[in-house]
Amino acid sequence: MNQGKVTEILTKYQADESALIAILQDIQEEYSYLPKSVLVQVSKELNVPLSRVLSLATFFKAFSLKPKGKHPVHVCLGTACHVRGAQRVLEKFERELGIKSGETSADQEFSLDAVRCVGCCGLAPVVQVGEEVHGKITQTKVAGVIKKYKQ
Repeated sequence: MNQGKVTEILTKYQADESALIAILQDIQEEYSYLPKSVLVQVSKELNVPLSRVLSLATFFKAFSLKPKGKHPVHVCLGTACHVRGAQRVLEKFERELGIKSGETSADQEFSLDAVRCVGCCGLAPVVQVGEEVHGKITQTKVAGVIKKYKQ
């Protein structure tokens, strides 16, 4: 891990303990997850107990302690999406990517997660890849969505 990058993030927030969540967000954006060695560095440099850093890192669903793929895939299983077949769409993504929900592909290209709602109920079922929303997804469209993001 690049300790210089972490120091740069801490400097951005003037190593202020009250900015801990924002610091963790920036680290997550940089590494796609929160590496343990980086959390230890943050704890030391902010003079905050590691237990406090870990409690925040594990409390918020937005943070991950496991590496995530370059392309995070979120399949919405909210009520509108569920009623319109989102569970079958999720299962198709699992088969196509060869991973289960909550896992990352071996090549680190894709992470797959089921989420409760992405706020696009009118487009149900919805899949979000990174910041891009794909609406009215069917099982037959899954391969095309994956192909769009493959290297």
